[in-house]
Amino acid sequence: MKCNVGGVDRAVRVVVGAGLVGWALFGGPVWAWAGAIPLATGLLAWCPAYLPFRWSTCKTEPSSATPPS
Repeated sequence: MKCNVGGVDRAVRVVVGAGLVGWALFGGPVWAWAGAIPLATGLLAWCPAYLPFRWSTCKTEPSSATPPS
């Protein structure tokens, strides 16, 4: 699994996911358990929904194959 979730995207997923799961644990609605999805994708830094669209919010490192001119 190649990283496709990075930076702010990852932080937002973890915070929102943890908040929803916490809400579900303390008597929130059943649908709040869906927060496990953004929590997991944020912790793993990989989102399967990004794959078909070839999206990535991870920073790419410059290639060292070609030296700068």
